[in-house]
Amino acid sequence: MRASLSIFLLAVVGIVVAAVAFANPALLPQHPGYPMGKATDPVNGQALANDSGRANGGGESALSGAAAFGERHMSQKLPINDQNQRLLEKPGAGMLPKVQGPNIVIDPPVKEATKVQASPQ
Repeated sequence: MRASLSIFLLAVVGIVVAAVAFANPALLPQHPGYPMGKATDPVNGQALANDSGRANGGGESALSGAAAFGERHMSQKLPINDQNQRLLEKPGAGMLPKVQGPNIVIDPPVKEATKVQASPQ
């Protein structure tokens, strides 16, 4: 039992290592990259960047791409309210809006308060 478990674990680790080693870079998402140009290693002549020759990832294209990425998640889409079709004007906080139809007036709940004489003690 112990030998079969260790052989199975070794096989799984080997498969994971092989998958990482033989990963296809063409399947990775394309991005503007970093401004490395054609920089090469002076010792063995290999390219210093995985994406050599690509343009810089900044500027107008990066800003528009970032804005388009979050547009679907960050925009607010409220349901259509049938009551808002009557609105003519929204005066602001604490005021009732002007609407088409009957003019509804809400009187304050208290018209006059009781007066209490202050008597110091």
